[in-house]
Amino acid sequence: MPRTSDARDKALATAEDLFRRQGFAATGLAQIIEESGSPKGSFYFHFKGGKDQLAAEIAERFAVRGVAAIAAAAAATPGDATGFVRLLCAGFAQEMRASAYTLGCALQNIATERAPGDPHLTALVHAGLEAWIEGIATHFAACGVAAPRPLAEAFIAALEGARTLARASRSDAVYSAIADSFAASLRSLKDGG
Repeated sequence: MPRTSDARDKALATAEDLFRRQGFAATGLAQIIEESGSPKGSFYFHFKGGKDQLAAEIAERFAVRGVAAIAAAAAATPGDATGFVRLLCAGFAQEMRASAYTLGCALQNIATERAPGDPHLTALVHAGLEAWIEGIATHFAACGVAAPRPLAEAFIAALEGARTLARASRSDAVYSAIADSFAASLRSLKDGG
């Protein structure tokens, strides 16, 4: 019977954490191998494309988890766009606190360092962000919000920028400010009001 190994999953999880904390360029394969405890041969067997393959898989996985989080928040706030925004902001704030303000966004970090020079990674990051925007816009529309797409784009931009502010200030206060600002915008946009 063939042996099973979790070396691949550990390497992906470690690489994602490092990419989020210190960025793509600052993360070396030797560091990923060492911190994940992956045998070197196994690592190179699974990731023949090196860091670019890791970045591609991380972008896809991170985007899927984001879509799932958006869907869960939407399911928890049917018909309540403001509650949805507040729930997502609270989740981001909690993640930042739990990480001691060290976690960036995997998609944002990859985009900052690799887009648009790497067409494959750029397309994956774009697809992930588009999926998030679409999930948010769909819930906004279901809540009766006029112009849901531009508001969803602005919300994602605010959340992504907030990570930078939270990391620099070591405070999650920016997420409350975003929630309050978007709650006010939603009140004015609901039903085209």
